[in-house]
Amino acid sequence: MDDVSALNSLCSNTSIVLKNIAGQMKVYLDGEDVGDKIRTEEIGLAASKISAFAVVRQSLLQLQREAGAEGGIVAEGRDMGSVVFPHADYKFYLDADIEERIKRRHKDLLGKGNSSELQSIQKDMLARDKQDSEREIAPLKPTSCSIIIDSTDLSVVETVEKIIQQVSNK
Repeated sequence: MDDVSALNSLCSNTSIVLKNIAGQMKVYLDGEDVGDKIRTEEIGLAASKISAFAVVRQSLLQLQREAGAEGGIVAEGRDMGSVVFPHADYKFYLDADIEERIKRRHKDLLGKGNSSELQSIQKDMLARDKQDSEREIAPLKPTSCSIIIDSTDLSVVETVEKIIQQVSNK
């Protein structure tokens, strides 16, 4: 994950396809649907690490922008509003206390049948936050026009309601 030449080769020789199927974005890696696999803690940490390399970011940027070119999408990610879609109609920066984020991730992993320990999740989450906020290329931060929502004490439904309220008010 630190070898720029190997990452360049991997990016050049790997097929990633994004398909909007019935309103849901599917991710295919060399023909395989990897939507569930890319949501694991291990892959999240790896993605955070390799996304610091320009070769990785460049290989994905055009792909992501093409997927959103026709509009009507909701894109989530740590640099969607700042880098990938800087001219998006709406940009929301969702935040929550680290303790709440750890509990949510733990519950999510258990719900998917994975074993997880709170201390391990905390360690991984803090490491990823540090990597993402301190990286030189596209660091994690809200844009000047992002609407910041602290979801610490909100349910998913309440968070979505806040977003819809913001969109409706414009």
